[in-house]
Amino acid sequence: MSQPESAVADSRAGDRAAGPSPTGKESLAALAERHGLRRAIARPSLPVYLRQLWDRRHFVFTYATSRNVSKYSDSALGQLWQVLTPLLNAGVYYLMFGLILGQKKDITNYTAFLITGVFVYSYTQRSITGGAKSISGNLSLIRALHFPRAALPLAYTIQEFQQLAISMGVLFVIVLVTGEPLTWMWLLIPFALLLQTIFNVGMSLLLARVGAFVRDMNQLLPFILRTWLYTSGVFYSIPAKMKDNPEWARFLLEFNPPSVFIDLMRHLLLRTYPEDLAKHQFSHSSLGQLWLYAGFWAAVALIGGFWYFWRAEERYGRG
Repeated sequence: MSQPESAVADSRAGDRAAGPSPTGKESLAALAERHGLRRAIARPSLPVYLRQLWDRRHFVFTYATSRNVSKYSDSALGQLWQVLTPLLNAGVYYLMFGLILGQKKDITNYTAFLITGVFVYSYTQRSITGGAKSISGNLSLIRALHFPRAALPLAYTIQEFQQLAISMGVLFVIVLVTGEPLTWMWLLIPFALLLQTIFNVGMSLLLARVGAFVRDMNQLLPFILRTWLYTSGVFYSIPAKMKDNPEWARFLLEFNPPSVFIDLMRHLLLRTYPEDLAKHQFSHSSLGQLWLYAGFWAAVALIGGFWYFWRAEERYGRG
């Protein structure tokens, strides 16, 4: 081999030994990996992400509480609106559906029946609405600080749970005043609320990702939730309404997640409600079936929603 050819061969061999030239996108990534560098916003593994989220638990609770305190700070009645809003909605529904449309004829204690449905559904509705805006409404925070983005929809759900805790105290008083007895079934109410909270967290995470990238979702969501409201048996008894319809149609309405949590709470709170179903011989899901449905929806929503949200972790706040 001549001397010039030998020099060229030695030069090429040296280039290969030094590695690829950091000019293209792939070679830059390879160079960074070779020197132990990684992207600052890379999505962590799922176990690491869960650990990071647990480490920020104090931030989540503090953020939720501060939002709860400031939400009604500009109104004269302040935190009372947490209870007044669902009660006023229940009053409107009682007038329209209970009196004008006559839905109360098959239900002994329609007042407690209706308010229970409104309070339980409102908890899920507000959690989903808040979760859908949790990413798109906090872009400045996301871009300024590094933290697990799931902390935001989780904080919004905790905020709604704090409001629900006050509302449930009012609901217990209303139920007792309307003539319902205090029974041992009330001891199971925290477990029913726990399953609903798990479901709300999962749905909040799912809608948080959708709302972050589909800007029209916040415009469409009120119509979706309103349709869900009318199909969830908030102001009417699904077994009574579906008595002359096919069994599968009744099952679909009762298997609807809000319907499950509403019906479960009514069975635990109101003795008259299952008695009405038995008296009129309406076909309906048993209490045991409702617990199974509630557990199913809680697990599906949490696992599916958390996984779906985590998959886009590194994309939130970009662009």
